[in-house]
Amino acid sequence: MSAIENKAIENLLEARESIMSTEEAEELAAQEKILKLNEELAGKEALPESHQTIRPVMKEKISSAHVYAKYEEVNKELLQRDLEKIKANLGPVGEEDYQHLLKLERWGRGATLSGFFLIYMVTSLEVSIGLSTFGFWTLGVIAAVLIGVGNVSRWANVTHPILHGAYDKVPNIPKEYTKSGYARGNNRYIHWLDWIKPEAWEYEHNIMHHYHLGEDDDPDNVEKNLQWLIQSKVPMFLRYVIVYTFAAFWKPVYYAPNTLRILENKERRKKRLSEITEYQISPFTENGKKLWKNFYLPYALVKFVLLPLLFLPLGTSAVFSAFLIMLMAEVYANLHSFLVIVPNHSADDIYQFSEPHKSQGEFYLRQIMGSVNYNTGSDFIDFLHGFLNYQIEHHLFPNTPQSFQQKMQPLVKEVCKKHNIEYRQESVFKRIGMTIDLMVGKTKLLRVDGV
Repeated sequence: MSAIENKAIENLLEARESIMSTEEAEELAAQEKILKLNEELAGKEALPESHQTIRPVMKEKISSAHVYAKYEEVNKELLQRDLEKIKANLGPVGEEDYQHLLKLERWGRGATLSGFFLIYMVTSLEVSIGLSTFGFWTLGVIAAVLIGVGNVSRWANVTHPILHGAYDKVPNIPKEYTKSGYARGNNRYIHWLDWIKPEAWEYEHNIMHHYHLGEDDDPDNVEKNLQWLIQSKVPMFLRYVIVYTFAAFWKPVYYAPNTLRILENKERRKKRLSEITEYQISPFTENGKKLWKNFYLPYALVKFVLLPLLFLPLGTSAVFSAFLIMLMAEVYANLHSFLVIVPNHSADDIYQFSEPHKSQGEFYLRQIMGSVNYNTGSDFIDFLHGFLNYQIEHHLFPNTPQSFQQKMQPLVKEVCKKHNIEYRQESVFKRIGMTIDLMVGKTKLLRVDGV
């Protein structure tokens, strides 16, 4: 490899360091090298005798009401400079940002503990004085919502930024709040126990989703993932029922097997094996065994067996009541996380791309065109959104803490206005309606073809 090529790779890795870890940047560089080699081989095989070069035609499918700059019209180099200037002016991550994280963590834990306290009240009152059906369900639902909020917060407000390395550069940061120290090994049971194994979600999310946003390789491409429903002959009203039901169980049904599949394919590519294209949920399959052993059983045993058994001193009826409330909390956590996560990149005003990006400026443009923000406000409002209401800022610079995203948001919006790029920001409830319309096939993503 020449010195010029080496320098180019160094510059690429340095640029990516601003939005991801060195490990992730190197993984992406390896993927793109394989892609380039495949394209070159395919080009040689398809080259006609006349050696005529055929260039793809760029098409942008947009509505007649479109008033924003088209993809090819945006000055991507200038956009890159303007956006990176915003981040540079914020300065280094510091103690204030770490304390902001700890506050969000306390709020989430407070919600969880309050929920368990209400379970104790429900079961105690049920044993001591007897509790009416109305009283049981009132306290039980409140307890379930609180535990569900704590569940979503642990994933979105704490795990998400930490696994992006957002606080790695805080001076004297405890290792448990760094990417390399959080939820590793048995610490998963302490830091983040969920249906999803941290290592699998980290690769699926940080690499495949963030750096392939809106492409075929994006594992969270809702329109692509729901083709089985969109192309089916199922009546429209029943499609909506299926989506609503799916939302209540989407973490174990979609996220757990999909993240395992993506991680498994990473290893299969290294071994030059064919990739897995379908979920393997049956425990009698090779990947299904891993799913049940490392994903489903650890979470289910702790959440639905061990925790309800803590109420055994109050009697077996208390254990059953706790189990029932934990099930309700799980359904709520799935619905809440579905509400704030899925609409971020899914609607008929969001773009999809047919090829990988070719420059850092183009990468930034795609994050804006392929993402949407929800309404922002106080820390409490942002907490309930899991800070996913700053999705554009997060996708531009994933390794920044949430406190940075709050500061960047109005500045990024101004840069978009300067470059005549649409900056989408609407109520999460409006966006979930638009997303569900996409999922059932009522609408389609916009596309920029040939780029």
